[in-house]
Amino acid sequence: MYCDNTSVINLTKNPIQHSKTKHIEIRHHFIRDHVQKGDCEIKLVKIENQLADLFTKLLARDRFNKLRTELGY
Repeated sequence: MYCDNTSVINLTKNPIQHSKTKHIEIRHHFIRDHVQKGDCEIKLVKIENQLADLFTKLLARDRFNKLRTELGY
């Protein structure tokens, strides 16, 4: 899995639950458990290369075309 948030990546690797993280939803704990088991791996991706932005954000035409090309379209 690719993520552009280093704090989230660090939370998946740290089994200690801090008071500041107790508001985090169950799905994040699910992902953390699978990362610890070795079922999946989370890697950092630069924000300008985040392909999910193509589906979730309004982008400038040049960035939209760049991401679309990376998807193979």
